Amino acid sequence: MSKVALPAGLDWILVIIGEIMIAVGVISDLIAAIGLLRFPNFYVRLHAATIGTIWGAFVPLIGAALVAAGADFLGKYRWFMAGGAVITAILILILGPAGSHALARAAHRSKAAVVQPKVVDHLEEDSHAFTPEEKGGKEGEDEVKEGGEP
Repeated sequence: MSKVALPAGLDWILVIIGEIMIAVGVISDLIAAIGLLRFPNFYVRLHAATIGTIWGAFVPLIGAALVAAGADFLGKYRWFMAGGAVITAILILILGPAGSHALARAAHRSKAAVVQPKVVDHLEEDSHAFTPEEKGGKEGEDEVKEGGEP
């Protein structure tokens, strides 16, 4: 089996860059934890939690992938470790913001987290939009009948 070798010195560069990225993740997690404790309401705390997810999980996973790629002693398994870290980082990058959006929407719709004072709330304005009955029409009036006739 052929051994994939990186150019001389590149191993150490990957390890150092990876360790810096892991350190950035540790600092970001610390800042996000402080934000969770200090911020005044649910939505701002959710913002801090999402920052902690992206900068505290995505960046260190990419750093771990670089460290694994530069770890010559792992042999061919270093590429499996690096690939797994990158795939996990991509999943976190996609699912982290989607999850925080779902939490914020559920909290807003259930009115579990009320924010005062409130400057503007576009979601509340949208929930008070007119229904067809309020406009004077009948619901289902525009539906097509079974025979294909309007």
